[in-house]
Amino acid sequence: MKVVIAGGSGALGQRIARDLIGRGDDVVVLSRSVTRVRWGRQVHWDGRTVGPWAAELSDAALVNLCGELVLRRPTPANIALLTRSRTEPTRALARACTGLDRPIPVLLQMSTLAIYGDAGEAVLDESAPPAHGPPQMAGVARAWEEAAAEISAARQVTLRTGIVFDRDTPAFDRLTGLVRWGLGGRMGSGRQWISWLHIDDLCAIVRHCVDDPELSGIVHATSPSPVRNSDLMATLRRTMGRAGVPTPAPLVRVGSVFMRADPLLALAGRRCVPKRLRDAGFEFTHPEWGSAVADLLK
Repeated sequence: MKVVIAGGSGALGQRIARDLIGRGDDVVVLSRSVTRVRWGRQVHWDGRTVGPWAAELSDAALVNLCGELVLRRPTPANIALLTRSRTEPTRALARACTGLDRPIPVLLQMSTLAIYGDAGEAVLDESAPPAHGPPQMAGVARAWEEAAAEISAARQVTLRTGIVFDRDTPAFDRLTGLVRWGLGGRMGSGRQWISWLHIDDLCAIVRHCVDDPELSGIVHATSPSPVRNSDLMATLRRTMGRAGVPTPAPLVRVGSVFMRADPLLALAGRRCVPKRLRDAGFEFTHPEWGSAVADLLK
């Protein structure tokens, strides 16, 4: 199969590209970067206007990963940047698809479980309604999904993902760094639920969603075993052989200023489950946090 990955030059896109190439797919990476990608045939685009790159979409599966990293302060300017970096290239893809002879066979639209905001103790499957805030979470995600609805595809899967953990990526490096610095205790109350996913399972989910002709609509890409923040950090400390002190919520907010991050990334939580994947018989390689951490740190 031919697969076009929009925004596929980042760490996540390259892992997906490598995985698809490994099974024999022809992978095209749409990228605004002049730096050559390692995995996939790179085609340049500006992410705003339709150009020669649009011909690559013909009869191809499309994976849309476009968007700036969320690890930044929730200022109005940053929220606008996060939104624009997702909606602008998505609308360019939509315009390109209107010029094709027929709809693309499948669109795999990346989204985020942050669309549910800070959901407390509720167990959320794909039937849960999106939250109305905060704007840097639910607001950005809703705008992204609405823009993707404009893309003409025979089948569309919106993949709402948990926090994807992989070696040498910002999310995992930040957590392990806190543990190494002795700050790997619970954050805030520690009771907030973390919906997470090992990179190997994300790649397998992408393959499953591209291949399964019966699957469409919202799909949760997250481990079947969400964990509380306190348990997540305790497992990291135990696996790394380190001690750690708790970080009260006020200190998380102060520290986020110096780390130029959003404190809600640590203090908010969602207890999401992958009901549709489980109903479809999908089997996770790393369903439990302990085994996932051991694999990532080995």
